[in-house]
Amino acid sequence: MTSKRANWLFLTIILVHFGVVAFLLFGGGFLLDSIVLNFLLSQGILIVPTLIFLLVFECRERRPVPQMPMPGVPQMPMPGAWRPFEAAAFHKVKISTLLMIVLCTFLIMPLVTVLNALTMFFADNAVAALEGDIVSTPFLAMLFMIGIFGPFCEEFVFRGVIYRSYRRNGNYNDNMRYQNTRNNGLSAIFLSSLLFGLMHMNFNQALYAFAIGVFLALLVEAAGSLWASVFCHMFFNSCQVVLMYVSDSILDSIYGQAVNEAAELSTQELLAALSVYLIIAAVTTPIAGCVIVWIAKNEGRQEAFQGMFRRRGRHADYLLSVPLIIAVVLCLGYMSLELLL
Repeated sequence: MTSKRANWLFLTIILVHFGVVAFLLFGGGFLLDSIVLNFLLSQGILIVPTLIFLLVFECRERRPVPQMPMPGVPQMPMPGAWRPFEAAAFHKVKISTLLMIVLCTFLIMPLVTVLNALTMFFADNAVAALEGDIVSTPFLAMLFMIGIFGPFCEEFVFRGVIYRSYRRNGNYNDNMRYQNTRNNGLSAIFLSSLLFGLMHMNFNQALYAFAIGVFLALLVEAAGSLWASVFCHMFFNSCQVVLMYVSDSILDSIYGQAVNEAAELSTQELLAALSVYLIIAAVTTPIAGCVIVWIAKNEGRQEAFQGMFRRRGRHADYLLSVPLIIAVVLCLGYMSLELLL
């Protein structure tokens, strides 16, 4: 898809989200009692409009043009399937790359902790508010929904379709494959990450989701495959789910309750803990960047990855459009209203 259609897709997702919220408030209260149905619904808001856009626009753009038969000239076979999901770039990656992605995931966790703590000075912890409902649901169900299904859907939409649409020029060669990428690597990374953060519809998750989105997009560029960000996102979320259930089981014990009561910290102590995590993040985050560079070299994409940071020629890849601006304003308005209420 083109970048303009990707912007229309994001606006459509936001409008569908508002429609679903209105339905739940006025006519779908029975769904609010099931956290599994709520998670399915939230991912459906992302994946259904995306699949519709792909099936409509990708197939239309890549439809082969029939060739007129000419006497005595052998007919070349038509290109294969239109492959409307090629934009997602599901390519194989090395086992060593996956192992380094695990390391990279651990290295960015301190940064996520810092950003999460910073937003908690003015906003509620959105995940903590759902923790009671999550741990009261069977572990395997939540592990699948939060650790596998959710990350796959989100990566397919934001790194697989929206980000790739920003990077690709929308033109195809004779083999019905995308032409060269556009000269907008960093702007595409930051814009797609911004949309990924806004999609969460709260300031608490938006900030650290933006940072995670940047790392995930860099992983896609380094490995040349969406599987890199999918694996990282799945591993990160799965670790959070496991920690929720482990901490819940510990706090259910008598000893755990005593520790929990004694762990109530003052504002000064919280700031001190945040300072410690900030120092840790200052060390681990650059190392995570070095790991991503190693992944690019390991996958033979070092030159392409480095070229993404170079400005080549005139910069004419303008990604903003009216639908995107409207969508961003709607998101910020919704998040501000939720914060005030």
